Amino acid sequence: MEFTREALAIDAEATADRLASWLRSELRHRLRRSGIVVGLSGGIDSAVVAALAMRAVGPGRVLGVALPETESEGLSERLAREHADRLGIEFLRQEISAGLAGLGCYERRNEAIRSVFPGFEDDWSAKITNPGSILEKETFNFFTLTVTPPGGQPQAKRLPLEAYLQIVAASNLKQRLRMTSLYYHAERRNRAVVGTANRDEFGQGFFVKYGDGGADLHPIVRLFKTQVFQLADFLDVPDGIRHRAPTTDTYSADVTQEEFYYGLDFERMDLITWAMETGVPAQAVATALDLTAEQIERAWQNIQRKRLATEYIRDLPAAPVGEGEPCEIDPVLRTPATTGG
Repeated sequence: MEFTREALAIDAEATADRLASWLRSELRHRLRRSGIVVGLSGGIDSAVVAALAMRAVGPGRVLGVALPETESEGLSERLAREHADRLGIEFLRQEISAGLAGLGCYERRNEAIRSVFPGFEDDWSAKITNPGSILEKETFNFFTLTVTPPGGQPQAKRLPLEAYLQIVAASNLKQRLRMTSLYYHAERRNRAVVGTANRDEFGQGFFVKYGDGGADLHPIVRLFKTQVFQLADFLDVPDGIRHRAPTTDTYSADVTQEEFYYGLDFERMDLITWAMETGVPAQAVATALDLTAEQIERAWQNIQRKRLATEYIRDLPAAPVGEGEPCEIDPVLRTPATTGG
């Protein structure tokens, strides 16, 4: 079969119906919960999941929760609230800045930033970006830290490993506190937490273990980002969300997911990933995408490195098995079979 740019096209209506049916069945028969809680970030993934949840159980049994903190972009909460109102679901806002401060999130992160930029002040913005496009050159395992004083010019330096690890560990507290908060609201209402991770995030490890990866159900985990956008079009997700560049919404300075982690736009990355998974020759992919076979192979190597490096965050906790004690945990991920899976 010829490889084309339309390889990941889906029947959005059939996919939405299938995922809504799966959510409804899991909720009733396996989880035995009365409704759904979903974290609304103002992004495309959570918007689609909220729409699927409403489609599955009706607006009266879906709670959308916004969990902003002091460094969150105000637009995110506004878009989340508008989408919840449009769906007719209940919307709740819970500020988590105090909890993050109590956990030392900001203090520990800024301490690591000052090890690179001693003059960094708490009111400066900061972000981490990756080395660049995964197509154009062999990329090395380092990141760039960029800081900007109020009204000043950005300053950038290569980020040492120790500082990088501390910044990421402190920043991940944001995702873990959000997960904890979602489970509070779910448990007090006897509801399930529905996750928003897509295939790119799950496959390449762009999520936080026991953070945004923590959920009872993952309805879109087998869909590439470009397929999520197709669902968003069918589900009539507002233009403000559909046309917004996907961001991390983690750092105090704006940074897109492409800049921070993937190193490639979703349209090409999804097709390249799907071709890698299904054995399409590099030259066929290159011809369809106006690239070279070397660029395709370089991208495959980068994606495979990320998958290998993040394998541990997809695994369930390991448990020893003693003699005569067959107690191994079944590691099968309970997710729906959808187009692109």
